[in-house]
Amino acid sequence: MNYRKEYERWLENTSGEVLDELKTMDEAAIEDAFYQELAFGTGGMRGTMGAGTNRLNPYVVAKASQGVANYLGAGASVVIGYDSRIHSEEFAKVSAGVFAANRICVYIWPALSPVPTVSYATRVLHASAGVMITASHNPSSDNGYKVYGSDGCQITTETAAKILSRIDKLDIFADVRTSDYEAGIRSGMIRYIEPAVLTSFIEEVKNQSVLFGDEIDKDVAIVYSPLNGTGLIPVTRALSESGFTHITVVEEQRQPDGHFPTCPYPNPEIREAMELGLEYCRRTGADLLLATDPDCDRCGIAVRNGEDYELLSGNEVGLLLLDYICSRRVKHGRMPDHPVFVKTIVTMDLAEKIAAYYGVETINVLTGFKFIGEVIGRLEAEGREKDFILGFEESYGYLTGTYVRDKDGVNAAYMICEMFAYYKTRGISLPDKLSEIYARFGYCMNTLHSYKFPGSTGMTKMQEIMAGFHQDLETIGGRKITGTEDYLPGLNGLPKSDVLKFYTDCGSVVVRPSGTEPKLKAYISVTAADKAEAKKREAAIAAELERRMR
Repeated sequence: MNYRKEYERWLENTSGEVLDELKTMDEAAIEDAFYQELAFGTGGMRGTMGAGTNRLNPYVVAKASQGVANYLGAGASVVIGYDSRIHSEEFAKVSAGVFAANRICVYIWPALSPVPTVSYATRVLHASAGVMITASHNPSSDNGYKVYGSDGCQITTETAAKILSRIDKLDIFADVRTSDYEAGIRSGMIRYIEPAVLTSFIEEVKNQSVLFGDEIDKDVAIVYSPLNGTGLIPVTRALSESGFTHITVVEEQRQPDGHFPTCPYPNPEIREAMELGLEYCRRTGADLLLATDPDCDRCGIAVRNGEDYELLSGNEVGLLLLDYICSRRVKHGRMPDHPVFVKTIVTMDLAEKIAAYYGVETINVLTGFKFIGEVIGRLEAEGREKDFILGFEESYGYLTGTYVRDKDGVNAAYMICEMFAYYKTRGISLPDKLSEIYARFGYCMNTLHSYKFPGSTGMTKMQEIMAGFHQDLETIGGRKITGTEDYLPGLNGLPKSDVLKFYTDCGSVVVRPSGTEPKLKAYISVTAADKAEAKKREAAIAAELERRMR
């Protein structure tokens, strides 16, 4: 792409905020904004908002929507949702206008909504596709465009390629059909989703309970933060309607705000995003802290442990939920004949031991919850939908039912509260329960390390580093490599993906490029007799990874 020529075209054909920004760009900014088009894949698009082909703006969103429209064809229907990010509502309405102009019926949530409600509405309204405007837990500078199939699952690699081929054929200014949003409302081509659909979604969340009639004390003190995102209404409704009424919401993070003023990186995986909630816990003496990310598909927690609070990792919460759900189903005779648990290959390997203990089959999939959703779809096609009991990934994503095909922070918050109250009623803390699991199955530590490679040279650097990992390695961090799984040519029936998993004599290491950001990610899993030894082993591996990423 001739970035200078494209920049000149944008100067001639854009207006408003985009044109104003274009006029302020120096040569370096122009090159970075126009040297490529924002990538579109199975996760849709995600990137920095601003002017240019390599940014998220109304023109790029409209072009992507036209590509989706050309793929679907006239007479199709699309569900649209959006989160609290800057320009999310605008991008949602731009998308709706493009679909309506292409004679595609639009069902749009009347207010900001969590990711899982788009998956849910796509299914129950029998829509042809779904679109969610979100950048998940990215910084406030970012936004994104996520596409779902008619099954409510993120689009497959094949579908993404077909949509991309249509996007690539479009001239961003000449080939995109648009229409007025309000005119679409009046004509009926754009319709607001009825409140009853949200109510039925919340009922599905509540139906995931595995108490099976056992009594618990639900008067636990909960602090909840939606991190200025979409979770407030569905999370508090699901909890309060089920008897969890002792809920304190973090006021500074209650209302939707795309600037995320108190947590610039609104990711419950990051301690800084949880700090304000922890302050509330200390002040109120709460039992449990919950936080969902802005599009409410992830959930992080902290629990009281002695005089302070302990943050639990996504892996730890997943292990606890797996053991809780399995033990409850076994006790009450509610385990399916052929139960299935699904996890990603970067999720703690210890989960497989727990599943095997309860007679549950583990299916490993590539990183990304869409692959968990695809397994649910296959089970449904085989008449085995009820065999699915849990899917989770280390990045705080959980799902215990089949009513949606993406991770669900509302479901996660609900099930965590139920599990917490169940154990608290019996005098057991979650840290104590986790220690019991480690005592039974062995201690395991998992960590995630991310390495950023921004700018036009970043992709080349990442490719060089991954090529180095593809060379024959005998050791990593002083640990002998006992086996390697290379997913680049395809492995175990999974799609081709530039992912490497090294097995060592004390665990495993997975290295992969991020699918949505200019990053390489490394997942270290180590087993040891105790936590101190695990930390020592993990540190040695992390040090070598750091050296290789330079």
